[in-house]
Amino acid sequence: MRVLLTGGAGYIGAHTVVELIAAGHEAVIFDDFSCSSPVAIERINEITGTQVCNRTIDVTDAEAVRAGIDETGPFDAIIHLAARKAIGESVSLPLEYYENNVGSTIVMLAAMREHGISTFLFSGTGTVYTHQEDLPFVETSRTGLALPNPYSKSKRICEEIMADFARTGPDRRLIGLRYFNPIGAHESGLIGEDPQGIPNNLMPIVARVAAGILPQVSIFGRDYDTVDGTALRDYIHVVDLARGHLAAIEHAERGMHFYNLGTGQPSSVLELIAAFEEASGRQITVVDAPRRAGDAQATYCLPDKAHVKLAWRAEFGIGRACGDYWRWQQQNPEGYRS
Repeated sequence: MRVLLTGGAGYIGAHTVVELIAAGHEAVIFDDFSCSSPVAIERINEITGTQVCNRTIDVTDAEAVRAGIDETGPFDAIIHLAARKAIGESVSLPLEYYENNVGSTIVMLAAMREHGISTFLFSGTGTVYTHQEDLPFVETSRTGLALPNPYSKSKRICEEIMADFARTGPDRRLIGLRYFNPIGAHESGLIGEDPQGIPNNLMPIVARVAAGILPQVSIFGRDYDTVDGTALRDYIHVVDLARGHLAAIEHAERGMHFYNLGTGQPSSVLELIAAFEEASGRQITVVDAPRRAGDAQATYCLPDKAHVKLAWRAEFGIGRACGDYWRWQQQNPEGYRS
């Protein structure tokens, strides 16, 4: 299978390319490197022993996408990962998030139609679920646009566009993946998460505190109704997540289908920090901070549908993920800029 990956040099994209190649598929990357690095492609080549075809393309640019596919195609599937993803930033830059996330999805769906590509996978988010009382979330749990930030709304709008588009052709296969908190890195330490500026999510902050780059981790709320008072999240190893993307295109069916990818076993903030302390042998300094507006007490899903329909399940726990991330952090203290 020949697969086009938008955002294929990013955190999830790079790991997905490695898994595609390991499974015998051919991958082509379109990435404008606004949130990633060309070094990631060099590392992919090192891990896989191949030379992955890639083009520097902004996938909101329909003409550039058309020319890129004409040059590098044909393709059997598109995995669309390119998106802006910082929830806080989306609140202050809503137009940019809608333009990028929704616009790029429309461009890639049009490219699917124009170039006769049968399968389209949208790498989405579990934050489209709207009601905490539905926990643990399943694919039929309530979703909508009553969401607290433009990032989540933009992803939900894309899902609706895909569902409408799927109904226009009987042979189209469209897949929406929903997941929450990717963590970890490739076991080689060659590819991993490389956030620009101050990280928005927990694990890179914890890793930088362990490495002495940042002074402390802020715990936003210790008064949740959980085992230790801190919020619960479904942390999934990025390699498991990449293999979920692979399984989804290999088992693609006609129509529009959604799948949750997760462990089904949420961990608290303090549990993740303790696991990282054990993996790194370093003490993590924490300080208490007030709850953040919009933070949920718990977000996690049941991945049973993916297990039954895609023959996929998460294999790695948070201990393995912390060990892999620490290796990445030690080998790349400044990310790909190292």
